[in-house]
Amino acid sequence: MSVLPNAGNNAQAVQKPRLFDDKDLDKMAMQFVGNMQRYRENIVIPKSNGPVKIKTNEEKMIETAVESCGFKCAMACVMGYGLGAALGLFSASVNPNMADPFANEKKQTAREVFREMRATTHSYAKNFALIGCVFSAVECTIESHRGVTDWRNGTYAGGITGGLIGLRAGIKAGVIGGLGFAAFSTAIDYYMHSR
Repeated sequence: MSVLPNAGNNAQAVQKPRLFDDKDLDKMAMQFVGNMQRYRENIVIPKSNGPVKIKTNEEKMIETAVESCGFKCAMACVMGYGLGAALGLFSASVNPNMADPFANEKKQTAREVFREMRATTHSYAKNFALIGCVFSAVECTIESHRGVTDWRNGTYAGGITGGLIGLRAGIKAGVIGGLGFAAFSTAIDYYMHSR
């Protein structure tokens, strides 16, 4: 009598060898090879910090897309634009270049004030977006090339980004900008990782 369900109905199908003619060899082969399907419930993963959750293929694809250089650059550009717009708005609101009320000059209208504020805000936003995009692209490229994620990536990327930004004003400004931006990136990286 067989232990398999409905074994009495198709006893020949159960007894028929699948891989080898020898019954024991065939049973052993089916034990090791099986039907090549692996079920997640059979995977044993040692627990270290809480329950283990195995990621699905969709989660892995999204994680890969989020960790790509293109996505990092785009996010740095968008966030840099937002931060630059906020700083530009603040800078334009405290800017002392308003016309002198006691002079016999034409008074500024609200429309001119808002136009100037919009121009300042947009200028700051574009600059911060460019800096964020360049820094993120350089850092991601360095990280991909080195194959290591550590504080040096940010320092190197800061040096290159600061040097490129300062290079528009000359070699000396490029060197000073690179050193300053590298020091700033290192300090920020140290602060973020020490918390």
